Amino acid sequence: MAKIRLTQIKSVIDRSERQKKTMQALGLGKISQSVEVEATPAIVGMVRKVNHLVAVESI
Repeated sequence: MAKIRLTQIKSVIDRSERQKKTMQALGLGKISQSVEVEATPAIVGMVRKVNHLVAVESI
């Protein structure tokens, strides 16, 4: 599987509880924090739900 780097670019304040929990499940909690994850179908679906809060790069 390919890896992707996710970087949080916006705050989760005033976002729905579902989006907050999705960001937490992705391993993100602070602005400018980055994580590298496998690009599985589940992860890609989670990224689509919060794509306005994260920047995505292929590795």
